[in-house]
Amino acid sequence: MINFPQIDPIIFQVGPLAIRWYGLMYLLGFGAAYMLIRHLARLRNLALTKDGVSDLLFYGVLGVVLGGRLGYVLFYNPSQYLSRPLEIFAVWQGGMSFHGGLLGVVVASVIFCWRRKLPILLTGDIVVTSATIGLGLGRIGNFINGELWGRVTEQPWGIIFPGGGPLPRHPSQLYEAALEGLVLFIILYLLHRRKVAEGVPFFCFFIGYGLFRLLIEFVRQPAAHLGFLWGGATMGQLLSLPMILFGLTGCFYLYRRKRTQ
Repeated sequence: MINFPQIDPIIFQVGPLAIRWYGLMYLLGFGAAYMLIRHLARLRNLALTKDGVSDLLFYGVLGVVLGGRLGYVLFYNPSQYLSRPLEIFAVWQGGMSFHGGLLGVVVASVIFCWRRKLPILLTGDIVVTSATIGLGLGRIGNFINGELWGRVTEQPWGIIFPGGGPLPRHPSQLYEAALEGLVLFIILYLLHRRKVAEGVPFFCFFIGYGLFRLLIEFVRQPAAHLGFLWGGATMGQLLSLPMILFGLTGCFYLYRRKRTQ
């Protein structure tokens, strides 16, 4: 059993302006994504200038924020926001969905590619690979905030989280940071290094993230207002299954296309 480390979520504060670790993780994630997109664009011969990378990142940020918020509203708490629709815009109160944010990024990236006449699958390969860094850093930010903890455990690395009760819990945020962040990044980056066909890293991201999230949800505490759903599954698991199916379908499509060429 491990006591939660005393980490102040606020790095420093000047008057009403507070710099938080969670916000810093997002900033570092976007900065790393910018550098990685430039690197992968050169590696995969994608015609993307510095300004193009900045524009693509801007589209991605919009997709994350709008899609993540709308996804949370629709997937996790629709009744609350239907009764008080103005709270949909109160993003400072928290409430973002990864699955909604991912869908937002995909839509924003397709629009970007259409306007710039860029190959959608190759651009998608690069975008999802760069997103893994932000995913890992974001989960570390969740850990520092002492939120989104795991279920009660008897394992020696269980942590007593503030607000999580007196019993030790799985540090599921760190599991996600390792699998959805580091491991998934390594897998996708190695695919890029091998110069695989366009679309392979993109669809493998959906398979990898969906599978990792599906497994981690077995030790992650479900949202309190939702609990367990059909067959004891969590909302995270139910949303991850279509991701895995989409990724497998996409890989099968690429395989069949290669066989017929």
